[in-house]
Amino acid sequence: MNRRVVFIHDAWLTTASWDRFKSRFTACGYNCIALPWPPQEDGSARSFGLGLSRLVEHYTTIISGMPQVPLLVGHGFGGLIVQLLIDRGYGRAGIAIAPVPPRGIRPWLLAFDLLPVLFRAGLHRQVDLSFERFARKVAQTVPDSDRLMEFQRHVVKAPARIFYEAALGIDSKVDFANDHRPPLLLLAGANDRSIRASLVASNYRHHHRSIAPIAYKCFAGHSHWLIAESNWEEVADYSIEWAQTQSGRF
Repeated sequence: MNRRVVFIHDAWLTTASWDRFKSRFTACGYNCIALPWPPQEDGSARSFGLGLSRLVEHYTTIISGMPQVPLLVGHGFGGLIVQLLIDRGYGRAGIAIAPVPPRGIRPWLLAFDLLPVLFRAGLHRQVDLSFERFARKVAQTVPDSDRLMEFQRHVVKAPARIFYEAALGIDSKVDFANDHRPPLLLLAGANDRSIRASLVASNYRHHHRSIAPIAYKCFAGHSHWLIAESNWEEVADYSIEWAQTQSGRF
């Protein structure tokens, strides 16, 4: 059985955000790799003008060179990239966790949520995620005693261009009527203040325009940090079980 998994991280994060998920998938026999955004993931060296098309091209090139077509798992912007990749036939299945939605799904809501980022960043700049915003919008369910440690460990600068493109629907089009799309699972956190569960549910309904397999699950009590906060195991286990049920389709 093909057990290769590629993890794609969110904006402002690094591959380290997947450490817990990788340990769970590895324990279940999967061959896991978390691939950083180009050119490297240390925050200081990311391309200022990095956009969605460049990100998709980056992952397409890597996946095309793999001996086996992998399962793709993405979080936030990584979840949007997963949807773009499998829509183009890259990936045997996709799991998008609290994903930024493709073009056309409540763009006004996404633009409103991104306003603080867009106002203070130029198109070719990098933008910081403040600890205050991390605590309020990303990881509000994490205990106060752990939140600063998580912020210092995981958060880096992100290219501003991707936020403009997501808000304006640039390079984020998915063919929701693509009947040949591989199976896709969309996961949401009920308490997510960054990518609201209602936005993920709307994303799910749009994918119903095709006959390709699509599934949705919302986890009570979870924030946008559902891949690493308390009870992250239930999210990982659900993802693994879904992937196992899809194995006959691969």
